[in-house]
Formats: sequence, C-alpha cells, structure tokens
Amino acid sequence: MSESTTTLYDLIGSDAGVHALVERFYQVMDEDTAFARIRHLHPADLAQSKEKLYLFLSGWMGGPPLYVEKYGHPMLRRRHMPFPIGSEERDQWMVCMTRALQDSPLTPDLRERLIAAFFNTADFMRNREEPGVPEPGFAPVTGTPASSGGRDPSRLDPQETP
Repeated sequence: MSESTTTLYDLIGSDAGVHALVERFYQVMDEDTAFARIRHLHPADLAQSKEKLYLFLSGWMGGPPLYVEKYGHPMLRRRHMPFPIGSEERDQWMVCMTRALQDSPLTPDLRERLIAAFFNTADFMRNREEPGVPEPGFAPVTGTPASSGGRDPSRLDPQETP
C-alpha cells in the first residue's frame, strides 16, 4: 500500500473512529428495546462482542488486521451459524449500524458507502430459510443491496424500526 492510499480505516478516524463506531453501535442495540431480537443473540456482557467487532472492523476497513492476528481468518458466516439470522435480524443490525454511522462525523458519501458495504456483509450472515426471501447475496458496494426482501435498510429512516 502506498503512502498516498487512503483506506476506510483512515477516513473513519483510524483506531479512535472504529472504537467510537463500535461503542455507539452496541449502545444503540443495548438501549433500544426495538432491537431486543438481536440483543438477545449476544451475551449479557457485551465486552467481548465489542472487542471482536472492533478487531474485525479494523482490518475490514483497511487498517491493522487485528482480528486475523488474534483469532485467524474471520470466517464470518461460519462463526454466525449457531445464531438464527434472518432478514429481520439483518435489518435490526443494519438500523443499529446506520444510527451509529449517522452519529459519526463522516461525510454523507462515506456514510452511504459504509452502509452499502455493511448491508452486503449483514445480508450474507442470513442463515434461516425464509419463504419468498431470496438467498443471501452480494451487490456492488456502490450499488443497491441485494436480497433485501424488498426493503433497502440503507435507505431506512434511522428512527424507524423494521
């Protein structure tokens, strides 16, 4: 990587920006009962969940590969298989992340880019069969999220709960 290459990690504010995003994400999830469904998929103490998301996002955004260094390849879908994740869980996760991103000092373009990228990843975590809902799939980061069941969480009003 050249000195002039700017990563998402740099644009979000490096270490401090990733930490702040993770803290706000879990704060939204923990404090708003509208997200009880995904909150109950997490342990009562969120410390380890926060650490793992921080470590993962650091590398995912082009910063230090902290998760890989500590735990090996993320194998996200495989690690999430024990938890029932459908479009409702995906959408709740996305609203929490969208709110966290909106509370971050990011440009609108960067925010939209991150929302689209997060949606692709969140959609890929779905592991429950849902009649009438397409299988998980990826869309280009700059395009419309795939397999959204007719809803695009990146366009949800962050005050709206799916």
